[in-house]
Parts: sequence; structure tokens; C-alpha cells
Amino acid sequence: MKTATLTILSAVAALAMVSCSDDEPLSMAETRHSIQFRPAMGNVSRADEATNSNLSAIKVAAFLGDKLYFPELEFDKGSDGVFSSTPDYFWPTDDSRLSFKAYAPLNPGGDVTLTADSHVMTGFSPAASLADQVDFITADATGYRTANEATGVELTFDHRLSQIEVLAKTDNDTYTFKVSGVRIAQPVSSGDFDFNTDTWTLGTDKAVYESTFDTPVVLNSTPASVMGNGHSAMLIPQQLTAWDRENDSTNTAKGAYLAVKLEVATAATGVTVYPFPSDANCQWAAIPVDTDWQPGKTYIYTLDFTHGAGYVDPDDPQPGKPVLGGPIRFTVDVADWVTENVDKSMSASQE
Repeated sequence: MKTATLTILSAVAALAMVSCSDDEPLSMAETRHSIQFRPAMGNVSRADEATNSNLSAIKVAAFLGDKLYFPELEFDKGSDGVFSSTPDYFWPTDDSRLSFKAYAPLNPGGDVTLTADSHVMTGFSPAASLADQVDFITADATGYRTANEATGVELTFDHRLSQIEVLAKTDNDTYTFKVSGVRIAQPVSSGDFDFNTDTWTLGTDKAVYESTFDTPVVLNSTPASVMGNGHSAMLIPQQLTAWDRENDSTNTAKGAYLAVKLEVATAATGVTVYPFPSDANCQWAAIPVDTDWQPGKTYIYTLDFTHGAGYVDPDDPQPGKPVLGGPIRFTVDVADWVTENVDKSMSASQE
């Protein structure tokens, strides 16, 4: 029996050695999925916004009760549209609830702190160039292993900035209006965002955001974008305080206004009306604005040049002066006819 037993054990050992040398290493993993996300966007409508199709990476922090389960991690979209991290993070096996705070882009323009004690972004400021401004989106969610391990956690993102677009038009065919730039001037340009309340605390800095382009937009009756290359502005939500043109033409108070880089000429003869022939340094035509910008909303301003062209920009010579004066008018006074009698003889003897 001893000999037989040894023979059997030797065979088992030999089989084990063959298995270890020919097969893949044995894995200690259970049949489990890492924590994954399925982002969805709310109120998506415009090209500059983050959308389901163009969102490729997000950052997420996870919390287990009041403790940080994992810090901000980058989750990247896979070919199946599901976002995963490297390395993987796994669900607690006791089915504890996890809560998540997520945002995009990865570098939103401020300092994000998502810890057990603080959920804020401080020092946010939009990019100085309109063409470089991007959307800022956030999402909150909770999940459990049994409910979300196989399918992933759905994250519904909301837009936290206000989107601004400027169009222009005219029904006035007496003049030719050409626009080659836009300014969104003097909104508050810095602030802090609270991830718990989804609210902004505004700073005190203000800025002028500008875009210029080489090929001017010639205005007609159809509103046309004057943003340049189809870009929209992404700015901090706020109540604007308008430029007081009459009492503060140089805008020392930094009131808000929109402006376009403008050329106006007579349609019939091509004579330049603006910039003023007497002061060609004037280039921008402005209009005060006092809109209450709300997060997640797009504001489309249509500047109508049919009956005027606004005012000279506060930063240009002759600030606040109307770009076009009032309509040219005449007062007509027709003098009374004066009768003068002239006698002329028809006698032939006078020839």
C-alpha cells in the first residue's frame, strides 16, 4: 500500500508541474467588476459644450460615508462608452453605499479639492481667449456593488457655466456693415465653485474677452455669428451691471457691455462712415448689457444695426459717442412767389 500511495502522489505532483509550466498563471481575482461609470449629459445643444460624444475623460472622487474611499482619479472612456480607471478600484463586498463627485475637463481652470472635509474649486477663471474657453461640468451619484457592479454608475453631468454667443444683422441697405471682431467686456472673471451646493462665489476681478478675425462678416437681414470660427464664450454665471454710457463714458466702474469691431460705409459710394474719418483710431461699437446669466443656459445676443450702430467703445477715442448720428433730415421753407410785371410792345415800328 505504501508503494502504491507514493506512486499516486508522484503522478499528481508531475501533473501539477505540467499544469504550471503550460498554462497561464492562476488568478486570485473573483468574478467581479471594477468601479465604472456611464456619463450622460443634461441640456446638450451646442458645439462648444461637453457632450456624450466628445467627453473622453473625467475625474471622480469616491466617499464611503464621511471617509474618502479614493481621491480624484482619471476615468477614461473605453470603446464600449464606459469610463474606467487605471488601476482599477473595486466595490466594497459588504454592499456599502459609495457616493461620487465627478467633473470635467481634467484641468478646469481652477484648483479642485475633493477630500473628506472639502468639496470646492477655488480660483477658477475662464481662458483669456474666447477660442480657448471650455465647458465645466459636474455630477453627483451614489452606487452599490449589487446594483452597479455589472452595469456601471450613471453620472448625469450639468453645465456650471453660462454660454454666450453674439450674432449681428441689419435690414439697412443704405450702408454696408462689416464686423471683424467681438468683445464681451467686464464680466466678473474669477470665482469659487462649491460641489455640495452647485453654486458660485464671485471674485472681484473683471476682464475683457475678445476675438478678432481677418475675414469680416458682411451683415445682412439674416443673423450671423460674429464670434469667429464658430466659438462661443463659456463664462461664470452672474448678474451683469451695465456700462453707464451717459455718466461714465470711459467706464471707470467697469460696467458690462458687448462690442464688435466695425466698419461702416455708404452702400452707394463706399465712403467710410466709421471708423470716423476724423479719427480712424475708433474701431469698436458697443452696447451696454445687464443680463442675469444663469448656469447651464445659452444666451444668444443678436445685435441689430438696422436703425443704428451703438456707441464708441469705452477704450477707444471719443468713448460713448454714437457711431451713427440721427437720420439726416431737412427743414424746408418755400419762399412765396414774387410777381414782376414786364411790359413789351409788339409794334413793328420799334424794330
